[in-house]
Order: sequence, then structure tokens, then C-alpha cells
Amino acid sequence: MDILKTINLRWTRQSRAAKAEQLLNTAGGYAFPVDDWARVHRFLTLGTDGGTYYTRSGDLTRDNAEVVLRAAATDPVELVNRIVAVSEAGRAPKANPALFALAIAASAEDLDGRRAALAALPRVARTATQLFLFASYVEQFRGWGPTLRRAIAQWYTERPVDQLAYQLVKYRRRGGWSHRDLLRLASPSGTTDPARRMAFNWAVGKGLGDYPEAVVPLSDTQLKAGQRNAVRPALRADVVPEELAIIADFEDAQAATTPGRWLEIIERGNGLSWEMLPDTALAEPAVWEALIARGMPQTALMRQLPRLTRLGLLAGTVGETVATQLADPVRLARARVHPVNVLVAQRTYASGRGDRGQSTWTPVGRISDALDAAFYAAYGAVQPANKRTLLALDISGSMVMPVSGLPVTCREASSALAMVAAATEPQHRIIGFTAGSRGYPDTAVTELDIGPRRRLDDVCRYTAGLPMGATDCALPMVWALKHRVEVDTFHIYTDNETWYGNIHPHQALEQYRHRMGIDARLVVVAMTATRNSIADPSDPRQLDISGFDSAVPTLLADFSRGDV
Repeated sequence: MDILKTINLRWTRQSRAAKAEQLLNTAGGYAFPVDDWARVHRFLTLGTDGGTYYTRSGDLTRDNAEVVLRAAATDPVELVNRIVAVSEAGRAPKANPALFALAIAASAEDLDGRRAALAALPRVARTATQLFLFASYVEQFRGWGPTLRRAIAQWYTERPVDQLAYQLVKYRRRGGWSHRDLLRLASPSGTTDPARRMAFNWAVGKGLGDYPEAVVPLSDTQLKAGQRNAVRPALRADVVPEELAIIADFEDAQAATTPGRWLEIIERGNGLSWEMLPDTALAEPAVWEALIARGMPQTALMRQLPRLTRLGLLAGTVGETVATQLADPVRLARARVHPVNVLVAQRTYASGRGDRGQSTWTPVGRISDALDAAFYAAYGAVQPANKRTLLALDISGSMVMPVSGLPVTCREASSALAMVAAATEPQHRIIGFTAGSRGYPDTAVTELDIGPRRRLDDVCRYTAGLPMGATDCALPMVWALKHRVEVDTFHIYTDNETWYGNIHPHQALEQYRHRMGIDARLVVVAMTATRNSIADPSDPRQLDISGFDSAVPTLLADFSRGDV
């Protein structure tokens, strides 16, 4: 053997670096590093819950937190801008990463960065639950100084009173925090509006009455005297302002004991939600029928489908109404419903069993179909690129890990994402790839029998049953070249933990371009928030994107057309 032939810049085993800038990934292969801003975006959209096949959740979280901390130290204002962009557009399935990153930015040494973060708080923490979560996170990085207290106070004082009242009633306590806790910390002052003052007093336990003063923090003397929990007697105002009608409805609903009374309160039309009703009311089908007729929020409707099914409400005309509401693109967009959350709802509902297996139901077909349609509708309208597209799904062993702490694996999520592309691009083929699987060929590429006509839960079951082995992300290009498949754009859905092959993915792409005479593009759809990618950042015709970004279908089509 000529030892000099072992040095090759055109074919390099993935266990060795093909370029000096490549780094070792956690699987033992080499890939390209992702810059900090790309990693921030991955963190915001993918999160770190559950870790990856090779990385524990704690290690992955610390690694990503260090990236966010670096961003906050170098350019906190830009960090805040990116947090707001992801949050307001509903591009992430969970709000936790954005709130965590905002808490870090609010603790930055740079004054302008802290001010930008705290000014953005109402835009990122749009619900009281999110505000409570931010309060928990921010305590991990800083104390309760005057600027933080003022920002919390403004969350309560700058929104319309009727919207504030809704938040006070719907999200009364979460994660060890209550409105009383935050109002005592923030002590909003200068409140002259009687309705807002009444809302504050109700939230801190003084009842729905009016007092001349706004919320006043306890003095040191009161604290030393053990009066921390001392409150005024609960009072009910003779006349409740219209803006606080929902608080009055809540108190009436809690005192009611009959279905007729609960229906009368719901029919007042002040926006009473299921969270504001006592548990006994939630066992009444007529109560749910009234809530649905009034228009339940989209996310709440999806979460309550198992309960509604067990109550027998979805088999008749109510089921038709629910199915229509679930797939309504306007309702989905207005509620910022993330497509991956729809996928989880569809998969869970179609299974007929809760995550912990403690509750069961018999799925109603039209509801499963409506959730299927909602998944595609949640992405909005996408203009096809009309390019020859190869959708390549990594079905190796590492893709069986759950994504972002959700009850869906990387393999299942990637197949659902590929179905969106398949529904968009008329000229497509779908393959699954793995390598070195015991009992299967050394390099296994399989054309998959999936497409937009198959239901999501069916596709998830189908892909979960495919053989799995090692990860070789060069296989899509190697296979396409071997079979002379003409491809304008490769879509590879992967966790980027490639390590097995005799050639790197970017080298395989170059070979494909040269031998096929096609200037093919490559889009890598990342399914985990790791630090690497198989996409070569020096090649403008290669792109790395976050798989759980709700803008993925549009980004894929734009890049295929050459618009990005």
C-alpha cells in the first residue's frame, strides 16, 4: 500500500477532519462549527429539554446557556431583538427558552442591554404564566433592583384594564408565583384609575372593592410584626366596572353549584374560560358546549380534545364546530399556534391515550383529520420553488430521541416536516438513510412511502418502524449520484451527529455537482440544539436552519429558488 494515498482532500472519512475549521462532534465525527447567533436561534426554537442521544440535557443546557451569556456580554440589544422576533412571530413551540434568554439579557452589564430587555418584557411575556416564568428565571441572574421592579409594574399598568383582569383571573398562580407576589415586589404607583386599582386590590386578596391607595408593599415594621399575610377583609363593590366584569363572573362561577347557573354566567359573554370554572362544572357536557359555542382559545381547544371526546361531545354537531375551528388558519395565526404543538396534539389524540397512559379515549376520525389539516395550515401559505427536491430523513439510531422535551422524536418530527415540503413541492422524492445497521446493507437508503395524503400519526408510526443504524449524512448525495437522480435541492433532516461514512457530506455534494452537472443546493434542517452542522458555511449554496422554526417551509422554498 502506498501510504501517500491515505491523504485525500476529496474523500475523507468522517472520523477525520476534512477542513481545518471542522470540530469533533459528540458522536466521534467531524462537522462544521455553528456561529453563536445561529446557536442562539437554535436554542430559542429547539430548546434543550431532554438533551440528545449523545448529550445529557444538563450538559446541552449549560453549553447553550454559555452561548446566550456570550451574546448578552457582546451585544445584548441584538440578543433582545432576536428574542422578540422569534417570540412575536410564534416561531418556537415553547416560550421557555426566549424567557430564559430575556432574563439573561435583563442581567447584562451593559445598561442599554438591560433597558432593552426590560422594555421588551411585555412583548415576550404576553401572558401572566410567562411573566411568572420570567420572574423565576431572572432571579437566577440578578436581584430585584428598581429597574426590574419598574418593568414588572409596567406589565401590570400599561395594558388595558379588561385585558389585565383576564390575566389576573385565568393565570392566578403558576410555578410558586402569584400576582400578589409580583405586585408586592413591584408595588406599582400612581394608579388613579379606580378599575385598575380595584383589580390590583382583588389580586392581592383585598376583595373586589375600591380603596384610595394602590398596592402598597409591607413595611419593615409590619414584616417584623408578622403581618406578612395580613390582608383586608374581602369586599365586593356595589357596582363593578365593566372592565372587571370577568372578575365578577369568576367569583359568581366559583360560588355557583348548578349547570344552569354556570351556563347563565358563560352566556354573559365576558370571556369566561374553562380555567375560571370549578372542577364540578367541568364535568358537565352542557358547560363545555357553551364554552365551544362562545369560541374557546385555539390552544385550549386542542388540549381539551381528550376530555371533550370522553364526554361524548365530538360525535355530533358540536364535533363539526370543533373540527372547523381547529383547522381555521385565521384562528391558528391569531393564537400563534406553533405547528409542532399541533403535531403533538394530533399524535396524542390519534393514539387514544395520554402521555402517562392514565387516561384513554376513542378518537373521532374527523377530529384527527382536522388536526392533520391544522398542522399544514399553521405554517401558512408557502410559495413552491418548483425545483427537483430530495427530502432525506436521517433515520439513524440517534434520531429516536425526543425533541425539546416534547412527546415526539426527532425521527417523527422530521418526517412531519418533510410532509409539509412534499405538499409544497410537486417535484419531490423522499428517502430515509442510515448506515451499518445490523441485518441490513452496509449503507441503507430507502425510498419512503410517505406523503401529504397520509395522516401524521400514520407517518409517525411508519417511520418509527424503519431499521436504524449509524449516522452517515453523505448518503443522500452518494445515493443520488449512484442512481443518477437529478436533484436541484437536497433537504437533509438530521441531528448533525454524522460519523460513519468514508466521505464527508460537503465532499459528496461537490462530487454530485461535478459529475451530474447540476449546481445543487443543500439545506440542513437541524433537529437538535448542538454546536455543529454538516453544512459548509463557506459555500453560499449550503444552508443550516433550525427544524422547529415555524418559518422552515418558507425558508426552504426561498433558498431553493435562490432568494436567500
